[in-house]
Amino acid sequence: MISVLIADDQEMVRVGFRMILEKQPDITVVADVPDGVSAVTAAREHKPDVALLDIRMPGLDGLEVTKKLSPTTKVVVVTTFDLDEYVHTALENGASGFLTKDAGPALLVEAVRAAAAGNALISPQVTVRMLEHFARPAERPDLSLLTAREQDVVREVARGLSNQEIASSLFLSLSTVKTHLASVQTKLNVKNRVGIASWAWRAGLVNS
Repeated sequence: MISVLIADDQEMVRVGFRMILEKQPDITVVADVPDGVSAVTAAREHKPDVALLDIRMPGLDGLEVTKKLSPTTKVVVVTTFDLDEYVHTALENGASGFLTKDAGPALLVEAVRAAAAGNALISPQVTVRMLEHFARPAERPDLSLLTAREQDVVREVARGLSNQEIASSLFLSLSTVKTHLASVQTKLNVKNRVGIASWAWRAGLVNS
């Protein structure tokens, strides 16, 4: 079972998310709270696999809570505010996903499952804007940081493939893909697959 913590200052949102998630046979909601301080407390108590966090909350905002929880809990930021600076700050703070509240139930469930599996998911409308932003960087990253095979793996991550799909696409074992990804995260100093994908777009790998 994937255990989930919901933090949002709107009760209707918390109730709605809980109803959507608890319909899934593999997901259970361990707590829902109305503010950032309560989110940190609940996370320490329940140790959820995934935390769904609003950005604008009383006490600590979702970005600060993300920073506190991301070392031990996968965080998906769910908000009505999809401003670019929020997206980048959330990802820099270790978020595993970023959804707007109009993303829909299916995408919410998919984001929780992706985060629990160590993957990342971002709302399509947010992804498009982010990738457009990264498509024309002022200065491109140095491709020589990665080996040719690592670049292949990174390219597939940026295309949204799972580890298993990457293994099949590149004719690698799953363990080899995981080894490459661990090496890439260390070399690029990024926290998750979103950081890898961002680097790939800035480096021009996706179009190569």
